[in-house]
Amino acid sequence: MTDSILRKRIFLKASKPQVWAYLTEPDKLAIWFHRPDAPLAEGPYAMFGTDSGDKLMWGEVQIFDPHDVLEYTFTIKPMGDATSLVRWQLDTVPGGTMLSLEHSGLPQSAEAFGLILALDTGWDDHLARMRADAHGD
Repeated sequence: MTDSILRKRIFLKASKPQVWAYLTEPDKLAIWFHRPDAPLAEGPYAMFGTDSGDKLMWGEVQIFDPHDVLEYTFTIKPMGDATSLVRWQLDTVPGGTMLSLEHSGLPQSAEAFGLILALDTGWDDHLARMRADAHGD
């Protein structure tokens, strides 16, 4: 069976340090995603709903290479005990930064396909909010 891997790529009119802030700083993460209690760094993390305060996702930051690569395990309640992996890569391009996302290790069953569709749509929505804020829209 083929691995279910979500891949996304967006271009941002922002420097790598500015984009890195969107991936690691609580106030920036709250704009487009979920808020952690502390800036992301190597080790365990949890993120919470900006309105509800409910714990929405958790895991462990495994690679923390400022302005280049951020990789963490990713678990949400609908996944049960399953853990997936999110990897962000930042590359400088003329005029800004190319941000690439790879979300791997997703469940492989037909029953899990709805979760994959929800994650796919969710990442699109989250990245659109990041782009809008970074571009001042």
